[in-house]
Amino acid sequence: MEIDALKSLLAFVDTGSITRAAKQVNRTQSAVSMQMKKLEQDLGKVLFEKNGRNLILSKDGHQLVGYAKQLIAHYDSTLNAVKTDRNKLRIRLGCPDDYADAILPSVVKKMHQLWPSLDLQIRCLPSNIIRQQLDNGELDLGIVTRSFDSEEGIIIAKDSGVWVSNGDCKILEQMPLPLVTFQLDCRFHHAAIEGLHKQGTQFKLIAMSGSVAAMQGLIKQGMAIGAMARLSIGELTELKNTHLPALPDISIVLISNVHTNSKISQTELLQLGNSV
Repeated sequence: MEIDALKSLLAFVDTGSITRAAKQVNRTQSAVSMQMKKLEQDLGKVLFEKNGRNLILSKDGHQLVGYAKQLIAHYDSTLNAVKTDRNKLRIRLGCPDDYADAILPSVVKKMHQLWPSLDLQIRCLPSNIIRQQLDNGELDLGIVTRSFDSEEGIIIAKDSGVWVSNGDCKILEQMPLPLVTFQLDCRFHHAAIEGLHKQGTQFKLIAMSGSVAAMQGLIKQGMAIGAMARLSIGELTELKNTHLPALPDISIVLISNVHTNSKISQTELLQLGNSV
């Protein structure tokens, strides 16, 4: 059975005649008649009966109409769903775990304002991996920490590195000083390690992690102090007026891939970055 033939059948039911049904479905009368005969052949049933000069539905015809309405409704809803999905803009966004709470929500909000039909997929990855996946075409947008000597991307936030603890300052008396940091590619990692070495402060690196939640958990339990962006500290306590080495300021930027098939124009990128 063809969907068009079922639609012609329903048009016949609505209008009461093959001639008017043909006008509704934009076909010739002979074409609709052939569709009805083909339906009867496919089903092996007589769908129409003569009632004087008029043509009416048989018992099997009435039964088919009920099924036809269900089939066409399902067909139309499936077609609309596929068309809607096709019109959605799919964007793959990379964001470091430590910016997922403070930076990501405002970016996502602006993205949905800019692209109402948005299919957004988010991956939490370190900045260096985000850059690699952008270069490989695996991501469309990325939120990353910019190097101090770079003009990369569009700045969406600025912040400073801070030392944090669970509020118990006695941990600063421990020697070697217990420390947790982000991974090697993190600017705060390098600044913390190099600064402590230059000061001659003995320390023990308890763990490195790409997860801010993991770092916060260790620090909350009093196992170590940490070095991270101020916007990432959550409920942790910032350590002030200590002899710990200074941590750098950072710029957080929005970058896109440079592929010729990029889904996002530079104008749209500027609109997004400037509105965050």
